[in-house]
Amino acid sequence: MIYDDIQRLISYAIKNELITSEDVYVIRNHFMEVFQLTDWQESEADCHDADIDTLLCPLVDYACSHNIISDTTASRDLFDTKLMGILTPMPREVTAEFRRRYAKSPETATDWYFNFSQKVNYVRQGRIAKDLKWTYESEYGTLDITINRSKPEKDPKDIAAARSFQTTAYPRCQLCPENAGFAGNLNHPARQNLRPIPLKISGEPWQIQYSPYGYYNEHCIVFNENHTAMKIDDTVFEKLFDVLDYLPHYFVGSNADLPIVGGSILSHEHFQGGRYTFAMEKAQIEKNFCIPQFSNVQAGIVKWPMSVIRLKSENRSSLSAACSYILKKWRTYSDESVDILAETNGTPHNTITPIARMNGSLYECDLVLRNNRTTEECPLGLFHPNPPLHHIKKENIGLIEVMGLAVLPSRLAEELSAVENALLSGKNLNENPQTAAHAEWAEKILQNHPDFSKENALDIVRAEVGMVFEQVLLDAGVFKRNEAGRQAFDKFINTLTDGE
Repeated sequence: MIYDDIQRLISYAIKNELITSEDVYVIRNHFMEVFQLTDWQESEADCHDADIDTLLCPLVDYACSHNIISDTTASRDLFDTKLMGILTPMPREVTAEFRRRYAKSPETATDWYFNFSQKVNYVRQGRIAKDLKWTYESEYGTLDITINRSKPEKDPKDIAAARSFQTTAYPRCQLCPENAGFAGNLNHPARQNLRPIPLKISGEPWQIQYSPYGYYNEHCIVFNENHTAMKIDDTVFEKLFDVLDYLPHYFVGSNADLPIVGGSILSHEHFQGGRYTFAMEKAQIEKNFCIPQFSNVQAGIVKWPMSVIRLKSENRSSLSAACSYILKKWRTYSDESVDILAETNGTPHNTITPIARMNGSLYECDLVLRNNRTTEECPLGLFHPNPPLHHIKKENIGLIEVMGLAVLPSRLAEELSAVENALLSGKNLNENPQTAAHAEWAEKILQNHPDFSKENALDIVRAEVGMVFEQVLLDAGVFKRNEAGRQAFDKFINTLTDGE
């Protein structure tokens, strides 16, 4: 009964301290309006230990069956967010609670805020749990592999309806601060339950929130309140270090600022961070070097499939200056012997992906060298996954993957299962659309694993996917992990250490 289902959600909100008993009548009346109820039947229903998805599902089903909303993926998502928005405290309350807890410690504040973001269902734990995850032991450390199944597939009805939906410029993008409380539409997700926390970065207003479909623990977004384009310049390092000063237990990094090697939203300045240790952070320095004018900054080349320089210092000003120095050198650096061109016809190609963290008392910053050149033979990018890998990973390599966490497309969940079944049953891989693209790769799996069986099939296929991701990272490296690449990397390092 609808009254019991509403009461269970109200019970959940009280137990999770989203509302108090004093709020019940107002909250109930909001729900009555949403569900077009003209009367109320008292209910003693309790949420017990039910998760939020279990509580929301019957309410959304009711709305569909009573023609309050259409029964499509987008409509259901818009509606369940609307319900949670009714239960979500106002920004001033959330910010005040965060700051109260921050006075105890940054960890206390983020522990509470992340938990709160889950309780209001902004961080959709139920969907994140659908992602497939495993690890792969590579030469460079333990890589994380994820098949992203958390973001819902678009419903054909929603796609058709969106074509006729009048687009607007509000909010300007999904990172703008006006998203907080926004009802959403067919072209923009609902955000009634979003409550970002304000902070100052380089004296400017920024905000922090968590990703609704986080790929790792406490996956957060730190974004400029102003809608300004992504830019990697001298100021980015001080901004990253400001975040570390505010949240020293988090890492924080920026996608590069150029297409192909950059992030998905280059139009709005933002960083990603969180409380997670990636394989790249654990990777060791394989060659130390010194930059004469920055004697208090340690520098070295990281043993990693991509081309990474790690800098660290207790002096953040010196570290920032050293990072800026390397960025400036890299922006204009060319080495045709390894296909690196700084620009072609005035179009720049060189940039970096910077990732910062605290290492004890040291500020530490990894600079991943990137180049977005394309050629006729490699239109998707010269330093991009090569075509033989596209059956597994064709998309751009961004910040998260740079650090060693593969974000693979949802199609692979079914396709890899189909590959396993075909290999076990001896079916023709080329005859099935789900396995045809994987046929050559799959046949090599059988050659490499003559003991392939039902008992080990899943482990073998997952290990082979891990090998593909390792090669993806190697392909994205500007200086290859061979003798020519090492010599070319040393040649660039020499431009940093010549004292000029």
